[in-house]
Amino acid sequence: MFQEERLVAILNYLQEKQRIEVDEICSLLNISRDTARRDIIKLEQQGSILRTRGGAILPPMSKDFPNYEQRMQQNLTSKQTIGQLAATLIHDGDYLYMDASTTVRHTVEFMTSKMNAIVTNSIHTADVLAHKEGMRIHLLGGIFHNENRFVYGQRAIDMLGDYQIEKAFLGACGITADGLSTYFEEERFLIRKIIEQSEQVIILADSNKFGKKLFHRIANLAEIDIIVTNETPDEQMRAQLEALEVDIMVAGEHVEQQ
Repeated sequence: MFQEERLVAILNYLQEKQRIEVDEICSLLNISRDTARRDIIKLEQQGSILRTRGGAILPPMSKDFPNYEQRMQQNLTSKQTIGQLAATLIHDGDYLYMDASTTVRHTVEFMTSKMNAIVTNSIHTADVLAHKEGMRIHLLGGIFHNENRFVYGQRAIDMLGDYQIEKAFLGACGITADGLSTYFEEERFLIRKIIEQSEQVIILADSNKFGKKLFHRIANLAEIDIIVTNETPDEQMRAQLEALEVDIMVAGEHVEQQ
């Protein structure tokens, strides 16, 4: 087996098990410890793993920074099913906050409620809402993030202080036992304010967001009321969320029950 093939096999194992020991690599690939160590060093040089004492783990901090257009194409079907289920949580006359998440945008597309007042920092979300009858749209002002299409900054945070939000629909970049995290420091301050201003915090997250830890921490899991996702989280995460009385709504299970 060539080294490139061994590296793929090691990464595939790590995707499933999260951690691998040198002895496991030797047994899995029928190679010597020296060869296994060289493979680990190669993967670390590529930035694919972190070496540990006696083995390797996947990097705990995600460093990919997809822009808005890229995120719109990622996990499209999952986001649509999540958005369709999340839209059922919205009732006529609700006062809402809807962020710049692409999954939240799909929620807006499935909305059938009327006479809602919606605060948003997203020009795309506002544009979709503008085509729905009877919506009052409050677009935050501030600094515009060109690449990711959202408004942020102190002016946006100050404006949020003028609104009383019943339900906040927020996309999630990363969810771990440590809480929610995001790529963008600018977004962190805004989301913190939204959580403070909202009676109910609803997180929309496809299954790939679970276990992903990003640089900027936003909030504890205890500050969430509902998570809408497309797959049930792993046993440990599910138990932690249930202990905190966070409701988990799974789009696939909801469809089956219907």
